[in-house]
Amino acid sequence: MKSVTLNNGVEMPILGFGVFQIPDEETQAAVEAALAAGYRHLDTAASYGNEAAVGAAIKASGIAREELFITTKLWIQHAPTGSVYDDSKRSFDNSLHRLGVDYLDLYLIHQPFGDYYSEWRAMQDLNKEGLARAIGVSNFHSDRLVDLIDHNEIVPAVNQIETHPFHQRAADQELMRERGVQIESWGPFAEGRNNLFTDPVLSAVAADHGKSVAQVVLRWLIQRDVVVIPKSVRPERMAQNFDVFGFTLTDEQMSRITALDTGASLFFDHRDPAMVSWLGGRRYS
Repeated sequence: MKSVTLNNGVEMPILGFGVFQIPDEETQAAVEAALAAGYRHLDTAASYGNEAAVGAAIKASGIAREELFITTKLWIQHAPTGSVYDDSKRSFDNSLHRLGVDYLDLYLIHQPFGDYYSEWRAMQDLNKEGLARAIGVSNFHSDRLVDLIDHNEIVPAVNQIETHPFHQRAADQELMRERGVQIESWGPFAEGRNNLFTDPVLSAVAADHGKSVAQVVLRWLIQRDVVVIPKSVRPERMAQNFDVFGFTLTDEQMSRITALDTGASLFFDHRDPAMVSWLGGRRYS
């Protein structure tokens, strides 16, 4: 498995398995199948509601903890009369308990809202204590990412953002590279939007290699040095998504895929006031 080296020296597998939108009752079986297929990098979040099922799959697998790279995420903390710092640490402890582990490989601030400066101070301390080997963020646009970097001690190791052929984030990736932050893709297949799986360009490249469109998309991201966490509940698809290291896209093929970029999200805008308010009103612990 190819890996990337984060800004603190931690090695992170470039390909992982995500569990966003997998129902809690299906998650354990899905993660067990992913681990059986060879995945050792797992990505979940408190807000997904399936951390305990991920933990049960890890336990059932018998795989040694040190062989796994486990990521989860801190939701927006709400403590109007208390301490966001303390609540962030409690939320971390809750995630550890649900996962059944005693440390995380990567802990991310899930959304760039609320008092994320207090959250980041808590995460910096968790990192210094060895409880989170690396810390980072998710869904941070470049301006908020730079602001966080410039006013804190530890530079985020990762920024997990929407990244796929129709929203490629090249400028964001370049800024992250300059600042020592690893880009990670969520939604690599755009959930099939814009007819991704039948797109003529992607289909032609896939035919050239005897691969699926999904494999081409994952290979395209990996060749861009983007960490990626595809999701599936079907073992045959998990195995297919894992089999993306035996071929290479040509420069010409990479350029054809680059031309698909629309420069806009296919999901929602983190700068939309209504979306900011909706996300900020949700509660997870």
